[in-house]
Amino acid sequence: MKVIHIISGLNDGGAEAVLYRLCVNDKTIKHHVVSMMDEGKYGSLLRKAGVPVFCMNMPRGRVTFGGLWQLWRLLRQVRPQVVQTWMYHADLVGGVVARFAGVRQVFWGIRHSTLDIEKSRRSTIWVAKLCARISSRVPSTIICCAQKALEVHRDLGYAADKLRVIPNGYDLVRFGIDREARVRLRVGWNVGDRWLIGMIGRFDPLKDHKNLLDALAIIKLHGVDFCCVLAGRGLDQNNAQLMAWLTELDLAGEVKLLGQRMDIPDVMNALDVHVLSSSSEAFPNVVAEAMACGTPAVVTDVGDAAVIVGETGWVVPPKNPEALADVLLQTRAAMQNEVAWQVRCTAARQRVEDLFSLDRMIRNYHLAWNVVVE
Repeated sequence: MKVIHIISGLNDGGAEAVLYRLCVNDKTIKHHVVSMMDEGKYGSLLRKAGVPVFCMNMPRGRVTFGGLWQLWRLLRQVRPQVVQTWMYHADLVGGVVARFAGVRQVFWGIRHSTLDIEKSRRSTIWVAKLCARISSRVPSTIICCAQKALEVHRDLGYAADKLRVIPNGYDLVRFGIDREARVRLRVGWNVGDRWLIGMIGRFDPLKDHKNLLDALAIIKLHGVDFCCVLAGRGLDQNNAQLMAWLTELDLAGEVKLLGQRMDIPDVMNALDVHVLSSSSEAFPNVVAEAMACGTPAVVTDVGDAAVIVGETGWVVPPKNPEALADVLLQTRAAMQNEVAWQVRCTAARQRVEDLFSLDRMIRNYHLAWNVVVE
């Protein structure tokens, strides 16, 4: 069986990472990946794993006749049984072109849980609303990565009977408990036994790093000793806005900017607690990845973040640094009971194993696509 995945681009992001894990680890199906733009970060990685990758090379935010023609010809040539699209623009363009190419089984993929007029691009909101209008005709099924995403898009007008949830799945070999990595990074960062907080995620308005920094400033006013590491694209000293916030809040001595890292499992292991300070998410990968490494998480109540942590972590309202600071101080107090803390760390790992394994996600996609595994 052949499945063609169509995605807006293959740069570093949550949807792209899930697509990569699905294609590389599913040995039952012959996967092909189409990027509407260039190959980004994951194109070469997919090819290295033996997954064919095709790039339409359309400019960001623009659809070209040449790109559409190239996509139509590719679909007619490969003749996949299933086309799975990822994110709004690919849902619209890829889904419609697939139908014109004669593909009967088209599956859309929704990765957003909110559409914020202030922070989302107008074109994205426009495309999402257009998708809602044609959702009863184009896709066979609409796969959402989170229950919150399903509810939001149902209310937006998407065909309710076609919506279903498939949570993300994680490589529990790559993301695991690693004591050696923990010691190595903490020594390299010269943090010793200091309370180490961290947040992994690119610099983006929806990640709301300012919320976290404001909370850290409150913690510092309490006289608490801590260190916080921030990792992700744009989280380095070249970020003028971020550097201004650190100066304004007097946090330059407590916050380490790591930039984009390739050793995320090691970083997760080094932390005492991982924080998600976002104002909007769907199914935040970093939370489950931290928990898989035995690192408890504090999350804002966005998307399915609360569903991921369950009873193993803490949930606070978004855009509320006072509440975030208070809960972070609660985690520090909880760490004083070493036995209870280790029980919590083990429970966080176990929750990901039970609910969000990679094998479970692959099986759910097979069920959606009506794949029969011998």
